[in-house]
Amino acid sequence: MILVRPEKSADVAAVHQLNERAFGRPAEANLVDALRTRGKVALSLVAEEDGRVVGHILFSPVTIASGESTFSALGLAPMAVLPELQRRGIGSLLVATGLAECRKAGYAAVVVLGHPEYYPRFGFIPASRYGIKCEYDVPDEVFMLIELRAGALRGCAGTAKYQPEFSEV
Repeated sequence: MILVRPEKSADVAAVHQLNERAFGRPAEANLVDALRTRGKVALSLVAEEDGRVVGHILFSPVTIASGESTFSALGLAPMAVLPELQRRGIGSLLVATGLAECRKAGYAAVVVLGHPEYYPRFGFIPASRYGIKCEYDVPDEVFMLIELRAGALRGCAGTAKYQPEFSEV
């Protein structure tokens, strides 16, 4: 049975190792550590099975800016599951639970830079449909968003800017 719960301080080492294994490199694990250390985590959840951390998802503040106006949203990144446990629905459970928690906390929208065949199942659509682009040069179909509150992005266009830590690791 998989339990999704908020990350605790006792999970830090397991979350680091999980992200390193899932991505096959230290960058995402170091990003999570940097965001956590600098107090830039809006939500961090772990998936636990038999007392072991097997998945992780993190949401951090993102600013959508156009000229003088700005809009606050969240960025979903990273999301990881142990390689040997992938394709069992753990990632989907993390995303669905994370979005529900973000909605419950009053956030208006979430952006993600991810697989265009994976994230639409949760309601993500290309951000360009709202006139929103990513600060990074990425294909249109991989930068997506979801409104957590209907109409929250009406009239909101511009460039989504992630926390500086995303460029540092």
